[in-house]
Amino acid sequence: MNIVFDKVGATPKPVTLSSEGVLLKGVLQKSGYHQVTLDAHLSGALELCCDRCGDMYTTDVDNTLALKLSDLVSEDKDDLDIIEFLDGKIDILYILQSEINAFKSTYHYCTKCDNNDDTFEVEY
Repeated sequence: MNIVFDKVGATPKPVTLSSEGVLLKGVLQKSGYHQVTLDAHLSGALELCCDRCGDMYTTDVDNTLALKLSDLVSEDKDDLDIIEFLDGKIDILYILQSEINAFKSTYHYCTKCDNNDDTFEVEY
């Protein structure tokens, strides 16, 4: 889902998109000459692989998302919540997929491995 950067105004523009069982629902709003804010909520269920035993399991996602989007190269090196869309189009699917991938890239344990301190060794 692409939204032209210049089409976003001071009036909040609602956006809704779903991918991999996760729903992004929020608003885009112009916050400066070359800046738009995305205030959204991520909800749904995401299938993950346990990093200890390798079993697949489903976990609930319930996160808020507040990002700044810019159509220029950002000079602010202190703010890591800025995403630059230099082609003039805001790609909401890209944002949702990056949030899902960030969530998947951390360590996750299923319920049977979560508070298990036993020695774990698998031989192949």
